[in-house]
Amino acid sequence: MGVTDRLKALFSGRGRLNVKSRFELLREAISGTMSKVYMARDREHDRIVALKILDSEKTAFFESRFPGLNKPREGEIAMRFDHPNIVKTFEHGLTTDGAQYLVMEYLGGSGMNSLLFARDRSIEGRRVDLIRQIAQALQAVHEAGFIHRDICPRNLLFDESGRIPKLTDFGLSVPAKGPFLQPGNRTGTPNYMAPEVVRRRTTDQRVDIFAFGVTIYEMCSWELPWMSGDTGLAAMTHDTPPTPITARRPQIHPQLAAAIHACLAPDPRNRCPSMADFLKRIEGLDHEDAG
Repeated sequence: MGVTDRLKALFSGRGRLNVKSRFELLREAISGTMSKVYMARDREHDRIVALKILDSEKTAFFESRFPGLNKPREGEIAMRFDHPNIVKTFEHGLTTDGAQYLVMEYLGGSGMNSLLFARDRSIEGRRVDLIRQIAQALQAVHEAGFIHRDICPRNLLFDESGRIPKLTDFGLSVPAKGPFLQPGNRTGTPNYMAPEVVRRRTTDQRVDIFAFGVTIYEMCSWELPWMSGDTGLAAMTHDTPPTPITARRPQIHPQLAAAIHACLAPDPRNRCPSMADFLKRIEGLDHEDAG
């Protein structure tokens, strides 16, 4: 959809979603900084879904960082993926209030962040399988030509079985090309933010590989590689060497430990270059620990 079409859709009011008419909002599932997600019953399709309503003001502010670049909307990006480890988006558009919305599959399982906070032992012995699934999801995003820009445990949700992790939230995602890679857009979650983002340098898909590395380090050790914090100050330490994961989990398989640290190189030139490369690094592994 071009800029002209978007403006026509925005101001015409035609085809907009009446949330109260179509959905029964069962409960608020997640409240983020830029949106709210509800567990809802879709009366039109008679199914339970996740309904995401974006904050119009905050979304407009984020998109204003890319003037004249025709940045795809979150829904446009999310709709591109049909992958077992990426949350399925059924539709997107505008509500009668002018807010962007997405209708997505509802997952009844926990979030990875909840499991890590609780140090949930249900992931013991399954870490390599989970890491491989997450890596394949991110590989699909990158091969489609995008940077996710907010890889972290909060954006990894499980299905009801608790065995299939799915990547979600493309609210900060951008095309992996030209003007979108320029310095100045410090976005993401501080504890998982790559040094080049924090230092406002040119970025590319390797910012996701760094964030992925922090995430799987935490999955394997229950700890972060650097000090934690809710602001960009915490991320300022990410251009220094991380605590070796063997100090946190001495029994970790050396092959997995090396693959994780390859993702955490402060200099992106020394970092694992792609998710395909990472998957090769853990090829043949079936358990997180040696012996």
